Amino acid sequence: MNTERSERSNGSTVVLENVTVRYGSHQALRRVSVAFPEGATGLLGPNGAGKSTLIKALLGLLRPAEGVMRVLGRDVAEAPLAIRAHVGYMPENDAHIPGMNAVSFVAYCGELCGLPPADAMQRAHEVLFYVGLGEARYRNVETYSTGMKQRIKLAQALVHDPDLLLLDEPTNGMDPKGRDEMLALIRDIADRISVILSSHVLPDVESACEHVVVLHKGVVATHGPIAARMRSRCAPSCSIAAIVASVTPASAPRQPACAAPMTPARLSANSTGAQSAVRMPSSRLGRSVTIASA
Repeated sequence: MNTERSERSNGSTVVLENVTVRYGSHQALRRVSVAFPEGATGLLGPNGAGKSTLIKALLGLLRPAEGVMRVLGRDVAEAPLAIRAHVGYMPENDAHIPGMNAVSFVAYCGELCGLPPADAMQRAHEVLFYVGLGEARYRNVETYSTGMKQRIKLAQALVHDPDLLLLDEPTNGMDPKGRDEMLALIRDIADRISVILSSHVLPDVESACEHVVVLHKGVVATHGPIAARMRSRCAPSCSIAAIVASVTPASAPRQPACAAPMTPARLSANSTGAQSAVRMPSSRLGRSVTIASA
């Protein structure tokens, strides 16, 4: 279709045009028009700004009252299932199934996305090693710590080899070491596929993303690239911090953004007993893949 070719050639993975989403009389999103470029984009704003609502609308889980949304060149209103087949979604809240171990749960998620059972199981092993849960993959998910549950949510979002990853508050509840490791994984993933990272934590967005869209009370306050120089300066003095200061609550975590970013190669063994992080599986699902060794 011409729209799809035009958007992909212009480097936009997601486009919203005058999108309004209502919960009764409350407008969660108000005539939002914005384009998300390829690569890693932060969806930044305080709690209640409309970030989760926007993500759910992009997945076709919420129907807007007005406006048009296109994801990977497809109209969300016309092809929500086709879009979800190419998008990985990491929800903010836990969504595991009690009584299932990690590898069975992630494989099941792969099957729900259309993978044959054997391929889904193979990919489940692979992505669990990638996110650092290789040695804990046979444990029931309900026994996991908060940080481990965040990792398995990332694994299930990756299992079907998506073209776009939607991450809703991926570092919630993680300790500083786990947060650094999660952000390093996101940076590594963004080298291969496009990522939209929803967060109320400014340093997380600065660490992992090249672009930012700031939401405040359901409208776009600002959007654009995050300058490379911001990575070497502390958050309070960054111009991006000044831009969003009026829309980010003072209670939000304000961690220094000047620490040297971690890379996957620097990830050490974590509390799950995993070895140093493996590289992200680069195989497309149409090709054979090899399960990482323990």
